[in-house]
Amino acid sequence: MTLGEEIRGHLPFLRRYARALTGSQQHGDNFVHTLLEVIVAAPDEFSAGHSIRIDLYRNFHAIWESAFIEDGEGSDDGEDPLVRAANRRLARITPLGRQILLLTALEGFTVEEAAVITGTDAATVDSLLAESIADIDRESRTSVLIIEDEPLIAMELEQIVRSLGHEVVGIAATHQDAIEVFERTEAGLVLADIQLADGSSGIDAVQDILAMAPVPAIFITAFPEQLLTGHRLEPTFLISKPFQENTVRAAISQSLLFTPQLAA
Repeated sequence: MTLGEEIRGHLPFLRRYARALTGSQQHGDNFVHTLLEVIVAAPDEFSAGHSIRIDLYRNFHAIWESAFIEDGEGSDDGEDPLVRAANRRLARITPLGRQILLLTALEGFTVEEAAVITGTDAATVDSLLAESIADIDRESRTSVLIIEDEPLIAMELEQIVRSLGHEVVGIAATHQDAIEVFERTEAGLVLADIQLADGSSGIDAVQDILAMAPVPAIFITAFPEQLLTGHRLEPTFLISKPFQENTVRAAISQSLLFTPQLAA
């Protein structure tokens, strides 16, 4: 099997991570595209003896770090001021602790694997994780609309959302229900399943909601790879079923940091 064939199956999930880091489908996918160009140019430098997935994220992390100039280091000569400002904003918004939280909670890496990916050690990862979770717990709360047609999953999401200090303003099982609940409540965040009870689409429901108000949206699906192709308008924030509380915690916190959008 070629390196390209080994990497291909991991790309949808790397896109998910990249989009969560940047808050944008376009910017996240651009980072992944840049990584692939680097790998094609120097395939012998890709592997460090770890699994393909760890090496893929490790190389991505190197690209991510090299893209930003933090704390005034380096030279800004010749760089577009708007690009420079955007880069610095992203670097502040998603610091290393946040990256580690996303790696462990969203992507399912162990502490030891996250340490390899970020070039740190397990003790540093543990410390940064604790700091990130504490920061999230101090964040302002919002109101949440849950769009989910399976009652048990809806109840589980409601319990998690409330345990994080947010308010659940309604649970909708169909596209039409979701629109009606949002119009009554004007929720500050939407958690949406992809396939709904009447055959309607959670993505369509969120698009209609975004036409009314710019709220962040997180999508939940058992088949995330189908919505992470990079070839069309796709969700920026995506959680896989089954999910853990920390996964929902990380996704909610990260989504609230960015200007709400389905994709950029």
